[in-house]
Amino acid sequence: MIEFHLDGGSGVSPYLQLVQQVRHALRLGLLREGDQLPTVKEVVARLAINPNTVLKAYRELEHKGLAAARPGVGTFVTTTLTDASLAAHGPLRQDLRRWLAKARRAGLDEESIEALFMATFRTTSQEEIA
Repeated sequence: MIEFHLDGGSGVSPYLQLVQQVRHALRLGLLREGDQLPTVKEVVARLAINPNTVLKAYRELEHKGLAAARPGVGTFVTTTLTDASLAAHGPLRQDLRRWLAKARRAGLDEESIEALFMATFRTTSQEEIA
């Protein structure tokens, strides 16, 4: 089961953070069709957020066709976003882990690593478009 977390400094609304976390878990194969999402009550207790925030996220997932609520039972994943070539990502993941270890040894904290990655990702994406 997925364990949600919120980043108050991200600038992303809490409900969208929940949606993004489910989408990432689906894409990476951490959640599969038929898996149950945490109940609203569980998420509220763990994150100390308004139940309407969780309900909004779950409704968004339903609207996108990724989950479905079963009254009295819970909310369940209805599809997957796993790339068929996910197994081929293993070497890339190992390279990324080595890069992360190198960045930490260089003294970068989590926020600096993320900023460096995203800046490089965006620059590379823009170069590919041009």
